[in-house]
Amino acid sequence: MDVSIAMLIFVFALMLITGVLATKFSSRLGLPALVLFLVGGMLLNQIIFFEDVHLTQFIGIMALIIILFDGGTQTKWNNIKPIIGAAGTLATLGVLLTAGITGLAAMYIFNFTLLEGMLLGAIVGSTDAAAVFSVLGNKNFSRRLTSTLEAESGSNDPMAVFLTVALIEMIQIPDSSIWSAVGSFFLQMGLGLVLGLVLGKLTVMVINHIKLDTSSLYPILAVGAAIFTYAATDYLGGSGLLAVYLMAIVAGNSDLTYRFSILRFNEGFAWMMQIIMFTLLGLLVFPSQLPSIIWQGILLTLILMFIARPVAVFISMIFMKYNMKEKLFISWAGLKGAVPIVLATYPIVSEVENAGLIFNVVFFVVIISALVQGSTLSWLATKLGLTGEQEDTEPSIELINLGSTDHEIMRLTVSKSSPAVGSSLTDIELPEDTLIIGITRNKDLITPSGNTIIEDRDTLYVLSDKNSRSTAKDTLLGEAGKEHSKTIANSP
Repeated sequence: MDVSIAMLIFVFALMLITGVLATKFSSRLGLPALVLFLVGGMLLNQIIFFEDVHLTQFIGIMALIIILFDGGTQTKWNNIKPIIGAAGTLATLGVLLTAGITGLAAMYIFNFTLLEGMLLGAIVGSTDAAAVFSVLGNKNFSRRLTSTLEAESGSNDPMAVFLTVALIEMIQIPDSSIWSAVGSFFLQMGLGLVLGLVLGKLTVMVINHIKLDTSSLYPILAVGAAIFTYAATDYLGGSGLLAVYLMAIVAGNSDLTYRFSILRFNEGFAWMMQIIMFTLLGLLVFPSQLPSIIWQGILLTLILMFIARPVAVFISMIFMKYNMKEKLFISWAGLKGAVPIVLATYPIVSEVENAGLIFNVVFFVVIISALVQGSTLSWLATKLGLTGEQEDTEPSIELINLGSTDHEIMRLTVSKSSPAVGSSLTDIELPEDTLIIGITRNKDLITPSGNTIIEDRDTLYVLSDKNSRSTAKDTLLGEAGKEHSKTIANSP
């Protein structure tokens, strides 16, 4: 084997292993893991010379698709439904205002033209989904605030992408019309919305009805559907990232077969893509070029964190039912991460003047934002009294692929109105070949027997033939409790 290839494989393995281990340190320090991945890439930069911007942009976009798909499938519609107006306003008007204020500041700080300054502002204007999901995922912040930030970060990328592409076009083609750009924006958002919802429903239908030889293929099918959603929407002129996020929300909130396998695969795959993406982005940065912009970068980041983002949040949410403390927290939670750095490759690919400087500034902004804002979110939430009760993580049953059968394991949570509540297992008439194999109650895992009484809010793990799943759900949940059911895993 060629030595250089062997070395690359070794570096790739080292990158994945150190990336996984780095998450332990990042969680303890309260930092987004992306900081350590970026720093790792910068260190590798001293060993490996890498400057393929096109490849990095491609991998970055693929990683964003996987990250948004993972975040969307784990987003509960009941949580984001009450805050969808606030999140939507932040994702559009909020990004526009943040980009505008930051762009004006960049114009004076770096002696840019107005369009170049606005381009830099557009690139750093959005809140990053990867950073937000990683920081908020295991913290006991208020559920409403967490849902608002997750929905905003998952849906504001299209606005940042649109502004970036439109401003690059205006720089390269001075005669281009602003009104055509506005029309293009509404077309992209509209197509992204419609295709995301339609393809989400289609994905659920295909996964629930197709019969594959092994359950290991269903997560790959789901990821393939997410990538197809992006590609098809982008080809038709819509916002592919918005379509992927909406498609994922639809799939994640549907009664999806092989749900557990799909979610676990997505979670691991998303982490791997984050490690690869941020390490590659770090490789594009040459540390020797950063000292020359250190003070300007710090000044622009301070303006972004303390002026641009807060002003955008308070104006966007002026009519929203959020109090002052909540708006302050949302202002401080405007974390930057993958999207700004990926977007910073667009000017380089398009050979825009000062593209290299813009990339370095964006990298600087992301590092400071992640270090300062990411590490102080928990502290700020505590000081403002915005922490909620820590959600208990109930025990779950580890599921194993048993080969090719027609059976699946469902996770069903019963409520007071469920007909099974108060009944023993021997009194419940389940379909043939259907068996309750486990029950979780509070924090306890119960091994069921014939005398076990089902109680309110019990979570049942039910092994059932695929053809009997509807009957089993009706028997255990009744009509009123169907919305609480979730198929989390299957063993075909």
